[in-house]
Amino acid sequence: MLTRAQKQEQVEELREKLGKATSVIVADYRGIDVQSINSLRGKIRSGEEEYEYHVAKNSLLRRAAEGGPAELIAEQFQGPTAVALSYGDPIGLAKIMVDFAKAHEVFELRGGVLDGRAINGDEIAQLATLPSLDELRSKLVGLIQAPAQKVAQLVLAPASQLARLVDARRAQIEESGAAS
Repeated sequence: MLTRAQKQEQVEELREKLGKATSVIVADYRGIDVQSINSLRGKIRSGEEEYEYHVAKNSLLRRAAEGGPAELIAEQFQGPTAVALSYGDPIGLAKIMVDFAKAHEVFELRGGVLDGRAINGDEIAQLATLPSLDELRSKLVGLIQAPAQKVAQLVLAPASQLARLVDARRAQIEESGAAS
């Protein structure tokens, strides 16, 4: 049994984490064995992004959510509740959670918060289909570089054509001089 001071400490720690998080996903883990949950925790920790997975008492979660963005989903803190937090790219966490939910049908994504807006399980599934932040960055760099490469090719093309023309003319003059 936790003491009142320990509960208050947990509430403060959860409040800080919920306040920092860019996204929060709430799940019902009822019916999932410990080994599977540990596997999920391992996937969450192994990512390059900062993700966390917590199981806490609903009363503590409700208190921690008061006054913050997670207050929008406080009604979802009922029954066995797990909370996954992302401090960076929310898409990666959504992909991990949706993949786990697909593999374990009893694992239910109740909803969450994304950038201060409440989202439901379907929206989390849609979020998981989007490309990750790194993928979007690489596509953007590719789009930015492509026009620059084309401009460089267009600028260099006349010079290279002129060089080939001069070289061809030099070869023609050498041939005519050697033939005479």
